[in-house]
Amino acid sequence: MTKMGKREEIARAALDLIAEHGFHGTSMAMIAERAKVGAGTIYRYYESKDALIEGLFKEVELKLHETLWNETVKDQSVRERFLHLGNSLLRYLIDNPIHFKYLEQFFNSPYGVEHRREKIFGEESKDNEILEVFIDGVSKGEMKDLPIVILCAQSFGPIMAMARDHNLGFFTLDDDLIPQVIEACWDAIKRK
Repeated sequence: MTKMGKREEIARAALDLIAEHGFHGTSMAMIAERAKVGAGTIYRYYESKDALIEGLFKEVELKLHETLWNETVKDQSVRERFLHLGNSLLRYLIDNPIHFKYLEQFFNSPYGVEHRREKIFGEESKDNEILEVFIDGVSKGEMKDLPIVILCAQSFGPIMAMARDHNLGFFTLDDDLIPQVIEACWDAIKRK
């Protein structure tokens, strides 16, 4: 196994185990066993379990960001950008169920709370394409005049719930249904 291969195996094992057992239920020993490496090997790549959790999040976030945003979307209307983001997010979450489970764990933990706070209110809020859609929507009168955090919750909350229920087999989101449910999310936040 190459050096990069070991790191990838550790990351894959950690994602799988955390999705299965949660942050607290997953030990470094479990990750090492699943990745077929010595426990000390993990510490060559991640200085601590916290660093591993944060590092995995950054990797998943980067992959998600690459999926959500592309240059062709920037010049579209607020509605078209929102629909693109919603469709891309929902498809990513149902196509990558392990990443979705990891993100749910992360965002419902102290790690995620701090990260969200920084993305919404801190330095990371600048040049945030997703927030830009909501800011543009409110300023142009296309979205309800509500705080951005509430608009995000009203639109992305249902998307997360639908991805979870799809992944649990309660229903199937297909190419016909996905655009309809994303349009319904738009309807929840658009100004009438």
